[in-house]
Amino acid sequence: MALENPGGLVTRRATSSDWTGLAGIDSVAAAGDHARGVSIRRWCEQGVVLVAQDASGPVGYSVLEYTFFEQGFVTMLMVAPTARRQGVGTRLLKATEAWCTTPKLFTSTNVSNHPMQRLLQFAGWSPVGLLHGLDEGDPELFHLCPNIRLRGGVDHG
Repeated sequence: MALENPGGLVTRRATSSDWTGLAGIDSVAAAGDHARGVSIRRWCEQGVVLVAQDASGPVGYSVLEYTFFEQGFVTMLMVAPTARRQGVGTRLLKATEAWCTTPKLFTSTNVSNHPMQRLLQFAGWSPVGLLHGLDEGDPELFHLCPNIRLRGGVDHG
């Protein structure tokens, strides 16, 4: 799947060889978090990553898994620090919604992650629950995608 967008941004399914480029734009992995790099490599090998790229290369990625009560779950959405506030996150969310094969699509973010919460609100996602205990003093806020945009049961890969 490759979705062309105005502005030269393309969204496509990652290949196993994309992981090093994605680790380079991931602020956590680039800061030296080895575990994040391992996760990015595993996600790419599993075929669960969408990449947003422009002429300069990857500028963001999202991870879609089905391990949350067998529903779609955006495990990770990362935009390169230099590409933030330019619509990349919105495009990745829309592409992930289109790729999802279940009737429901969820994600979560820390209460302290205000940029992600604003993105989800802008995209029409609804807060549906709060979980304490994952990160000490920073609860996890779960969101649900509006069902109207999901294309359940369609294989986009």
